[in-house]
Order: sequence, then structure tokens, then C-alpha cells
Amino acid sequence: MTQKELKEFLDIKVEEYNQIQFLDSDPIQIPHQFTLKEDIEISGFLTATIAWGNRKSIIKNANKMMDLLDHSPYDFIMNHTPDDLERFDGFVHRTFNNIDLAYFIQSLRNIYCNLGGMEAVFASNADDDSVQKAISSFKKVFFELPHQQRTTKHISDPMKGSAAKRINMFLRWMVRDASTSVDFGLWSTLNPKQLSCPLDVHSGNVARKLGLLKRKQNDAKALSELDTALRKLDPNDPVKYDFALFGLGVFEKF
Repeated sequence: MTQKELKEFLDIKVEEYNQIQFLDSDPIQIPHQFTLKEDIEISGFLTATIAWGNRKSIIKNANKMMDLLDHSPYDFIMNHTPDDLERFDGFVHRTFNNIDLAYFIQSLRNIYCNLGGMEAVFASNADDDSVQKAISSFKKVFFELPHQQRTTKHISDPMKGSAAKRINMFLRWMVRDASTSVDFGLWSTLNPKQLSCPLDVHSGNVARKLGLLKRKQNDAKALSELDTALRKLDPNDPVKYDFALFGLGVFEKF
């Protein structure tokens, strides 16, 4: 397949899968429950944080988190008391538990109260052509409060070799335009051309079959390689191909 043929093929798949009907089976349906910018950000971030494993389980437990936050995540974060955090006892999604959730709530309050919110933190540390250093800087900010070491594993660091799939997915949700009512286009201080594809087993395997990726591990080096290939196909919105790669892998077993 030539470069032109590959682009035409993937562009068709983007059109096919970047559609609102796919929200029914995708964790992005959780932030679509909200209209307030901060509620969308917070629910999206918490949902993306637990987005590994069975998708039905992800959606179920993300909804459970929204229940625990009284379906007003921003208001809960800004106004909760220490006693309110006790309601998280017993919550667990794989290795993410009540201890982790309680810290996430406290850290998010610090970010919104003292640092201008999540968008400001990410935007202030982004390069012109990448958000990977911004993700690493965000992790440092996120864990500047006293915390248990176990909780740090739930935010990846690209500067330490991670593909940071879940945060890259969250950033796609926040930054890409809302023209198809899938992504939100909430963050104007970042540009889609800076984003990276959420690299996981599905998108990685498809990318290798299509010749977009040679590296075998799904790590930061592989992400950089995939970024380079996808930016040749569309330098202004390379991460749109996440829809094609993921759709081909999950729905078509490509």
C-alpha cells in the first residue's frame, strides 16, 4: 500500500469510527453526561485514569465514581470535607482504589484552587509540537501534596519511557474539535497537532500491520515513531487516526 493509499484507507476509517454512535461502548460517554467545563474535565480525567481492562467494567466503575461525587465532580472537589472522602471506602477498579481516588480529589482541588485548573497546567509546559513533556510536568504537579507512593503509578510519565496511553487519550478528548460530538474541543490553549495517539495493544498491533510502527514494545519510543508516521498523514490532526487504528483493532479484528 502506497502512502497515498494508506492515507485514503485510514481517512475512511476515521470517518467511520469518529461518530457519536460509538459513544455507547466507549468510556468517553462519561464526560458526555456533563455540560460544565470543569465537570467534563474532571470526569474525563478520572475516567481515563481507570481506562484499562474490560470496557464495560471501566464504564461501570467510572459511573460509580460519578455517583460518589454526587454527579457534580467540580463542586465535590472544591467543597468536600475530609469526612466526605470516607464514602470512597470499598471503591476499587483493578489496582486503583479508595486511597488513590481520595488523593486524586485532593490534588485536583489544589490544581483548581491554586494553579488555574488542569488546562493551565498542561498548556504551560507543552512544546510547540508535543505534549509529552507537559504530561511529565503535570505528574510532578499532581503529586506535590503528601501522598502514598502506590498512587503515583496511576499517572504515567513519558520522560521515563511510558507511552502514557490514558493521559494522551484524555488530552484527545479535551483538545480535538467537537464537530462530530465525540471529542469536546474544550481546551483552546492546546492544538491537535501537539497531541499523540493513545498507544495501546489494539492501536499498536494495527499500526505494525500497516507499517506505521516497527518497534515491538508499546512505550515512549514507539509512540514517538508512531507520531512521526501519523504526522506525515495529517500534520494538523495526527491523533484523529486513533479512531481508525482502534476501530480496526477492536471492531474489525484487523
